[in-house]
Amino acid sequence: MKATVIHEFGDVDVLKYEDIATPKPKPGHILIKVLAAGVNRLDHYIREGSIVPELPFPHILGADAVGEVFELGQGVTELEIGERVIVVPGYPTDEAEADIRPTVTAPSFALPGLHITGTYAQYIEVPARAVVKDDTGLSPEEVATLPVVLSTAVHAVKGIGGVKAGDKVLVHAGASGSGSMLIQVAKALGAEVATTIRNDAKANFTKEAGADLVINTRTEDVVERVKEWTGGQGADVVIDNMGGDVLAKSIEAVKALGVVVAFGFAAGPEVSFDIRSLFFAQKQLKGTMASDIEDLEWGLEQVEAGTIKPLLDRALPLREAAEAHKLIANNQVAGNIVLLPWAD
Repeated sequence: MKATVIHEFGDVDVLKYEDIATPKPKPGHILIKVLAAGVNRLDHYIREGSIVPELPFPHILGADAVGEVFELGQGVTELEIGERVIVVPGYPTDEAEADIRPTVTAPSFALPGLHITGTYAQYIEVPARAVVKDDTGLSPEEVATLPVVLSTAVHAVKGIGGVKAGDKVLVHAGASGSGSMLIQVAKALGAEVATTIRNDAKANFTKEAGADLVINTRTEDVVERVKEWTGGQGADVVIDNMGGDVLAKSIEAVKALGVVVAFGFAAGPEVSFDIRSLFFAQKQLKGTMASDIEDLEWGLEQVEAGTIKPLLDRALPLREAAEAHKLIANNQVAGNIVLLPWAD
C-alpha cells in the first residue's frame, strides 16, 4: 500500500510517500480502507519532535480517518465488509482497559499517529471497538475533518469547561481547525461566543462558525473587549488553545470563579502569569487532553442534526502531505485539511 512515512524528526521534507506492506487484521481487529485522513496541528508538532523525544521509526502520522471496512479479523461480528466507519482518535490498546474514563488515563492509551501507526495510509488496522459507524451522510473529505477536533472540543468545552446555555465563552484562534470547532460546540450548548483572530480576512469565517464577537488581537485588546462584552464581569469560560503569552490574558479575561481550559500551545509551551490574578478571584485553570468515545458520539449527533458542520479548507492527495503541513504551520488554513490516499 501507499503511505506517507517519516524516518526522522524534522521539517516537512521528512514526509516521504512510500510503498509499505499492507497490514493484516489481528483477532478482534479490522482492516479499514482509508477514504480520507485528517491533518491536525498535532501532526506538525509530532513531526518536528515537539511532542515526544523519540519514535519507533519509520512512523506514520495521522489520528483522523474515515473509511470502509475492508477485512474482518477473527471474531469480529458487529461490523460488515464495506461499512463506513470513523476511527476513534485515541483508545486503550488493552481491551481490559476499554471502560476506563477519562480514556487518556488508561495505561495503554494510544493515539494513532503518536503512540501507534497513524492514518496517512491507504489502509489502517485497528480494534473493532475503536471505530464508530459513520451515519452522517457526508462525504469522506468532510467527515475526515471531524474526529480529533470535534471530540477534543466536546471534551474541553462540555466536559472540562462545563459550558452551559447562557454562558459567555472566549475561544482563541477562531479561524483555526480547533478554534472553529470549539466555537461550534459552545454554540451547540447554548453559549454566546467571542473569538480572536489576527487577520480581518478571517472574520467572516469565524462568524459563519457562530462567533457572536470577533476580536482582532493585532488592533484590539482582548481583555478590554471581553470585559466590555460581559458588562465588566469577564467570560464564564475561556478555552485557551494558544498557551505562551496568551494564557495570562485568558486568566485576566475570565470572571471571578470562572474557568480557563488549557487546550494547546500554538503560541508556545512556556507560560508566565501573575499567580495573584488566579487565586485572588478564585479562578480555575484546568487542563484537557484527548477525549472519550462518548465525546465523539455526542459530537456526531450534533453533526447529524445539522447543529455542527465540518469546515473543510481543502483536500490534497496523500502524496502532498508536506504541503498540508506547511499550510498548517504557516496558519494558512481556515478550518481543516484532509489527505486523500487514493487520489492521483
